[in-house]
Amino acid sequence: MQNVLIISGHPNLQESVGNATILHDVAQALPQAEIRRLDTLYPDYQIDVAAEQAALLNADVIVWQFPFSWYSVPGLMKLWIDQVMVHGFAHGSTAKLGGKKLILSFTTGAPQALYATDGFFGHTIEDYLVQFETTARLCNLDLQPPVYTSGISYAGRDDALIAQQKMAAKEHAARLVAALNMLSPESARVA
Repeated sequence: MQNVLIISGHPNLQESVGNATILHDVAQALPQAEIRRLDTLYPDYQIDVAAEQAALLNADVIVWQFPFSWYSVPGLMKLWIDQVMVHGFAHGSTAKLGGKKLILSFTTGAPQALYATDGFFGHTIEDYLVQFETTARLCNLDLQPPVYTSGISYAGRDDALIAQQKMAAKEHAARLVAALNMLSPESARVA
């Protein structure tokens, strides 16, 4: 298995059902993966840029795990991107991340049906991913197909809804683990 780095951009995993379940299940399935929980590492929003860049340099595959927030990443993860993915490190003539694989793994609060050209938002989820495609291109990252699950919301949670969300998150984690396993050199030789 390649070196997998998962950057968790959820601002408060203590209150999460979906992202917390995904991270738990992925950690169980891939104990060698490094998971950096930004909310735990940086509750004061003071990013240790050198530590984050060192983790990125060690990775072959980078996963950005986050809840869709205003059709992008949450504020803490945006700050991480702004401070860590800088010119001279992530892009530019002295960039160091080129060729690494990037997987977007995220949850949305709104149900999938709302993300359609004829749905409430008027756009598909893929329409919102252009900014990530551009970032990957700028940083010479090999963007892989996204892994996402819709309908994992904080609104109106009761025991039945939480159980449904946990099941959806477990299925999401299984898809993410499968995607990561497909990227390992061993699976390429078998295929």
